Amino acid sequence: MATRKELTTALAERYRTASRGEKGRILDEFTGLTGMHRKHAMLLLSGRARPTKRRARRRVYEEAERNALILLWEAGDRVCGKRLKALMPILLDSMERHGHIELAPEIRSKLLSMSAATIDRALQPIRERNGRPRRRPAASALRRSIPVRTSADWNDPAPGFVEADLVAHSGPSASGSFIQTLVLTDIATGWTECAPLLVREQHLLSSVLTELRKELPFALLGLDTDNDTVFMNETLKTYCEQAGVVFTRCRPYRKNDQAFVEQKNGAIVRRMVGYRRFEGLEAATLLAELYRSVRLFVNFFQPSFKLVGKERDGARVRKTYSAPATPHQRLMSDARVSDAIRARVNEISAKLDPVILLRDIRTTQERLTTLADAQPSGSPAAPSIELFLASLRTAWKDGTARPTDRPPVKAKRERRRPDPLVEVTPLLRQWFEAEPWRTGSELLAKLQVEHPGSYPNNLLRTLQRRLKTWRGEEAAALLFGSMPSTKDALVSSPSPS
Repeated sequence: MATRKELTTALAERYRTASRGEKGRILDEFTGLTGMHRKHAMLLLSGRARPTKRRARRRVYEEAERNALILLWEAGDRVCGKRLKALMPILLDSMERHGHIELAPEIRSKLLSMSAATIDRALQPIRERNGRPRRRPAASALRRSIPVRTSADWNDPAPGFVEADLVAHSGPSASGSFIQTLVLTDIATGWTECAPLLVREQHLLSSVLTELRKELPFALLGLDTDNDTVFMNETLKTYCEQAGVVFTRCRPYRKNDQAFVEQKNGAIVRRMVGYRRFEGLEAATLLAELYRSVRLFVNFFQPSFKLVGKERDGARVRKTYSAPATPHQRLMSDARVSDAIRARVNEISAKLDPVILLRDIRTTQERLTTLADAQPSGSPAAPSIELFLASLRTAWKDGTARPTDRPPVKAKRERRRPDPLVEVTPLLRQWFEAEPWRTGSELLAKLQVEHPGSYPNNLLRTLQRRLKTWRGEEAAALLFGSMPSTKDALVSSPSPS
């Protein structure tokens, strides 16, 4: 139709000024192209055609059908039109059977013949008035510009391609500001670096990433992250482009795409730090101190397995793992590592003492636990290496060795408002000791007589709790107060002859 209108506009002026013979030729050409009737084409080109009015569409569904549809939509928990179309016969039969709705046959037949598109059109004003659920926004141009990489796409990369993730130290509540740990795990060797982030901010993340690159024994070649907004931004993308780092991301909601770093989140961060809430500069400083010892202890003295292959046989998956080795050993055995890197890492390894590293880790964990639980005791001092080594021989007897594995110490809940019976507690105790069978209602009535207008009836429950405590003390005194202790009984008992 748009082409026909353009052609009509182009030929109309020429048709009006043409001679009779030329008009005939124009009409022949125009009707041959558009397929219009010759008389209609003459009226169009001469400008004498009447404008066609769009005929109003006859309404098929009236207010009764619309009200019944709204009721069924609400009874179906506001599902979409396509699902409501399939649900409507079942829902109608069930509601009619239980007497919830009674429709005339013509209304019922119209509802059942209504298409899904018509249902959505009829319900559109109601949905807009109530506010439809927010749709997930389409992927931004930035996110689309970052390529996706899955776990099957690595194909044995050289050391330097790492996966990155954040571990939140929010404790039981995710409200407010709390510290997060940035974790980098190398795909080829399993080398892991951790650093605390005081806040979730992209510029701070870039600064921390710069510091971690200095700690890595090899150059950072690739960075693979999840779709968190702290990673998906122009700041980090520009940083990677300027540093020559390949920036990729995993698929949304596919944690297996980052299996290497996800495994380290539990095996290293949660194992060393636990699940307490950490916030503030002091906690970030302690975490940074902890990770300085953890990186050396884990990368040089903690062997780990690495998945080599995986085969699926029906419902069974057979996985093949390499022999356990430390990240340091895997780095030394990789032929792509230069001699300069080997020499530097071996020099660091020769100076490390695992017992000293473990002692420093335990001491910092104790300080973190004390800070997180808000205990009044000061920071514990690191024990001497002889005492710590001796404690390792019997640490298994005490159960949990890591302080961060101990359950958090909950502060005892104190009374939050003044005691309304504090002035008459000695008098109440005197009455109770004189007549312990009296109930709380009787004592409160007696108290109201002694002090009119001072102690209302809503103090009954408080007085009942007070009496319950006193009765428990009296019962304990009756049972155990006059009995000798086990030690006294053993001392006073005569020895067998």
